[in-house]
Amino acid sequence: MKAVKLDGYNEAPVIRDIAIPDIGPDDVLVRVHAAALNPLDVKLHSGVLQDYFPLEFGYTLGSDLAGTIEAVGAHVTGWSKGDKVVGRLDPVSGGAFSELACVPATQLVTMPDSMSFEVGAGIPTAAGTAWQALFEIGDLQVGQTVLIHAGAGGVGSFAIQLARAVGARVIATASGDGIDIARTLGADQVIDYRNDDFAEALSDVDLVLDTIGGETQQKSFGVLRRDGRLLSLVAPPDEALASAHHVTASFVFHMSDGARLRSVMSSIATNGLKTLIDQTVPLDEFATAFARQASGRARGKIILTMV
Repeated sequence: MKAVKLDGYNEAPVIRDIAIPDIGPDDVLVRVHAAALNPLDVKLHSGVLQDYFPLEFGYTLGSDLAGTIEAVGAHVTGWSKGDKVVGRLDPVSGGAFSELACVPATQLVTMPDSMSFEVGAGIPTAAGTAWQALFEIGDLQVGQTVLIHAGAGGVGSFAIQLARAVGARVIATASGDGIDIARTLGADQVIDYRNDDFAEALSDVDLVLDTIGGETQQKSFGVLRRDGRLLSLVAPPDEALASAHHVTASFVFHMSDGARLRSVMSSIATNGLKTLIDQTVPLDEFATAFARQASGRARGKIILTMV
């Protein structure tokens, strides 16, 4: 089978023929129809996260996938050959950018028949991260105001929709065509960060979802109400700044969680949430997709198709 392999940090990923993976008694073999790239894939490739995510080379890239079950392990119940599934692999293990993947059965959820594999593949990390930040850590409630940075990105696009679905007021930052995208997804207010300073325009925000870091994160403390909360997806927030502004700040570290993914899929089905897809690229053109992801300019998810 074909797979995207990484033989060393900062080396160009290569498509290679490898053996079909063996599955353990608690695993499922999935024929991958589509898989999604994430910013994490770029960071893993560069080696900047090797203290947290040490890789063994040759490593098969990819964590998010959608496909059909080919075989189940001896201890697996509730899944059968042919079932349509969505899942997320442990990033250290990888394996999604391949024609067949070994996935722990607990990390799979049923994909609705009405959903395409491309849409399903784009959900696990981006929507799961947004869900964890907004609800499990941020405890976002109806009527509260949330500021979502990079609203046209993968996590931001889901965060806008999830926040609106619970009755929160949503403000997003974006630029270019991302402004209209954020509005279409349901943001009540969109700030063009290239021309306007969100820090001057906003105050009394209950929750900030920071997907950018740096100066954006530092300025975000000032828009929060007292006892508000800042959640960062990129780096541990400055505790001294948080204390000075009388707010709480946390780093959101997303881990694969089958129960969370089931909650996300249920919300998507119930509320008609959309997966924002930047582009769909066949596996053989992986280098193009990876360069697009590394550019930081993707509007939503970049999807690889395997079949």
